[in-house]
Amino acid sequence: MRWIILILAGLGCCLAVPGEETRMKVTPKEIDALLANPHMGWQTFHRFADEDANLAGLPSTSAYFRLYWSEIEPAEGEIDFAKFDDLLARARRAGQKLAFRVMCTGSAREYMCVPEWLKDKGCPGFEYRRQGKGVLHWVPDMDHPMFQEAHFRLIRELGKRYDGHPDLDLVDIGTVGLWGEWHMSGTGVDVPSLETRLAIIDAYCEAFAETPKVMLIGDEEGMKHAIGKACGWRADCLGDMGGFSRTWNHMDDFYLQQIEKTGAGQAWRMAPVAFESCWEMGKWKQEGWDIRYIFDYGLNCHASYHNNKSAPIPEGTRDEVERFLRRMGYRLVLRELRHPSTAAAGDALALDMVWENVGVAPPYRDYLLAVRLTHTDTGKAFTHVGDTSIKGWLPGEKGFTETVGAPEGLEPGRYELALAIVDPATKEVAIRLAIEGRGEDGWYAVSRVQIAGE
Repeated sequence: MRWIILILAGLGCCLAVPGEETRMKVTPKEIDALLANPHMGWQTFHRFADEDANLAGLPSTSAYFRLYWSEIEPAEGEIDFAKFDDLLARARRAGQKLAFRVMCTGSAREYMCVPEWLKDKGCPGFEYRRQGKGVLHWVPDMDHPMFQEAHFRLIRELGKRYDGHPDLDLVDIGTVGLWGEWHMSGTGVDVPSLETRLAIIDAYCEAFAETPKVMLIGDEEGMKHAIGKACGWRADCLGDMGGFSRTWNHMDDFYLQQIEKTGAGQAWRMAPVAFESCWEMGKWKQEGWDIRYIFDYGLNCHASYHNNKSAPIPEGTRDEVERFLRRMGYRLVLRELRHPSTAAAGDALALDMVWENVGVAPPYRDYLLAVRLTHTDTGKAFTHVGDTSIKGWLPGEKGFTETVGAPEGLEPGRYELALAIVDPATKEVAIRLAIEGRGEDGWYAVSRVQIAGE
């Protein structure tokens, strides 16, 4: 006679068949909440989440800053590490991580955006006025050995101190061009030679070997080189649908073409894609542009980040922003968990799992799957952190078996089985899952298992 036993097991149930080992089958319920997960999402700009009223309740785990070289090294060899230390610490207090770009020229009122000592030493450069108007600016000749010796030293020293720092989110490869955008449009000054541009990319890649990196997609040859070194890409004008010209815009006439020319179409599999609003969302609404189309464009490019310059979210667009955030980057759902209902202390417990990343990009960091068994009577817990990393989990389903060895001497009884994704260094919970059942400690109690005596 075939019979079925239904046992309440956290978020799932168990089916028992005579003559076969009783196994638990858990199917957690997916949720649609906005999740504050690291290394992705809605970025703040030159401010932190706990002071950015324009977030209006949106989660943000990344704070993006752009810094001129003159701010970082006002005296030769005296890098202002305290500035970076403060930004990293401030980001941590706000529940964020720091992303940054270093720039050498831009539209600041100052004559120079690089340290004055570089020019005083005799480094040659070029003067310009944007569009022939406004403030006079000076930019160093980046092909000159004096510039390269000083600037590459800066990049190396920053890398020595901050590469792999737990509060560093992302390095945006800047240096070249207005605001580090890899162009000198409207200045009459050329960007440095290809040899120099590639050397700058190499300097960042060597100094920040562990930290994910992105680069503006505009420099075709530079972007090809960066992609070959496992960098991602960034675009500063998502949303331009005719703001500069009635016959040309970034989205229809530039970005997709650059992706094809640079071979960046698959770069998202290894490194992040980051966007910044062209102007900000208020301009999109004012112009009557299709906001869903703009956000879907970003999703189709497998975006992990979006920076709206900490500008207000226009009235009537909140639903579109939330829809965007529910798919941007990674979003992990445990679809199914199967395991034996009983195990003996010292025996291996095989957990067969099916996960799905319902986002558009993988996680790019080595966060690890952890399993915790907690005695329901005594509260004593055993935690297993294995080698299963979520790094590289592409969109779609992924099935695997996680084997947990219940240690000898484990007290017999009923145990709660909980899952979490943890930081490999601290073993602290790091990732929120898109399923019900998250406890106050961040763990998800999904099932039960009986541990028999030895």
